[in-house]
Amino acid sequence: MKHTPSSLTHNNSVAEAVLEGLQRQPKALPSWLFYDARGDHIFQDIMRMPEYYLTDCEYELFQTHKQVLLSRFSAGVDAFRIVELGAGDGLKTEVLLQHFVSQKAALSYTPVDISGAVLAQLKTRLQASVPQLDIQALQADFLQSLTMLETPPDTRQVILFLGANIGNFSLPKAATFLQRIRQQMGAKDLLMVGFDLKKDPRLIQLAYDDPHGITRSFNLNLLVRLNGELGANFQLDKFSHYPCYDPVSGAAKSYLVSQRPQTVQIEALDRSFSFAQWELIHTEISQKYDLPMIEALAENAQLEIQEVFYDCKHYFCNVIFAGKSSA
Repeated sequence: MKHTPSSLTHNNSVAEAVLEGLQRQPKALPSWLFYDARGDHIFQDIMRMPEYYLTDCEYELFQTHKQVLLSRFSAGVDAFRIVELGAGDGLKTEVLLQHFVSQKAALSYTPVDISGAVLAQLKTRLQASVPQLDIQALQADFLQSLTMLETPPDTRQVILFLGANIGNFSLPKAATFLQRIRQQMGAKDLLMVGFDLKKDPRLIQLAYDDPHGITRSFNLNLLVRLNGELGANFQLDKFSHYPCYDPVSGAAKSYLVSQRPQTVQIEALDRSFSFAQWELIHTEISQKYDLPMIEALAENAQLEIQEVFYDCKHYFCNVIFAGKSSA
């Protein structure tokens, strides 16, 4: 495909991210590049894998605690708006939304995602399954979306960041992210974050290196996307998927490994990039937490932990935070 100036403008953020990432040493590409239409579909397959325990843990947690969560979200206010950052397909959140609507709670729902395709899918499904729900989908960057929303004074904003998405940040970046969310929170607002917890390292490793090859396809699809959108000539059989987990730091990382010395041309950038044999491209981090790490994050962001909810195996938790008083 020949990339005209207009198509390059359309893919400008992708091109900039790739140029910056492949010029770095070591090379790295941001994980948001996974999520084109095909990547969204593969990730939904990942969430259905038996090895990917996170989805079932959070789903069970919501089923178990949905009434308590409604009580916490609605206490002391006339209405609340759920703003879900990185909503994805919203299947787990639907458990809460259906229950809240059935209890005649005064709420609205704003799913936020960088993927317009996945938001359209979510909205269509929820309009069928929860037709009474007020839904206002927003395609935007997480933090940008919070500055775009205006909340009525009598409405609490409940910000959700679920599915262990916080783990896609390094610890310093997670701290900065929560600080910036805190700056957008009013006195009555709440934040609920999902954390994947440290556990048997072998269990975690399987979630990112499954025997079905689905996580491999997800990682390699990033190169498929660059071939299609930027006119790159990555040869998939010359790269392999390599995930690893460090149980001490709690960091699960994914890489693409160059299997041989090679040069890749990216037409839209008018650049070529050389790879040595066994050179790595870092594509994702999935940080695992324990409670002291979560407490340190909260303290750093001037948040206080109101309540911690666990699944039955204590593999996962959802934590409700409120802003600390400046007094």
